[in-house]
Amino acid sequence: MSLGRRTLGFSWPVLVALAALAAPRVVLHDLHVVEEGSVAAVLLAVVPSICWVAAVLWRRPPRPFLTVVVIGAIYGVLLAVGHQVLWNQAFDGVAPSLGEVDPRAQEGILRVAAVFSSLVTGVLVGVVTGAVAAALSRLLPPRSHSVCER
Repeated sequence: MSLGRRTLGFSWPVLVALAALAAPRVVLHDLHVVEEGSVAAVLLAVVPSICWVAAVLWRRPPRPFLTVVVIGAIYGVLLAVGHQVLWNQAFDGVAPSLGEVDPRAQEGILRVAAVFSSLVTGVLVGVVTGAVAAALSRLLPPRSHSVCER
């Protein structure tokens, strides 16, 4: 049994797949398909977190909070990559400006800030969602196992 499965309750590919549930929001937002504040944007932001909690309640890993924080961190990496790949489309070809800063340095500074922001966002989503998952794991009885699963 791998360290990830033993500690987090899921294999690494499953953790990445759970994090990837949140990736469509990045793409659709950066391509201006879904506008911020719309019902679709809210669903794209909330449904993946609900799936993370449901997966933890179903599998009952030994450390539900840590499991979801790791999923959130992986999501942060996917978020950072998505924003970098879709950088020009997100800004319609006109990147933001830092005023008097050397134009050659501006894009690098802004891209590094976007990566940092994405990683922090992913971890914070994981922390909040992980707290919910951990609380529910304590409050709800473990799921019963059917004869087929034994």
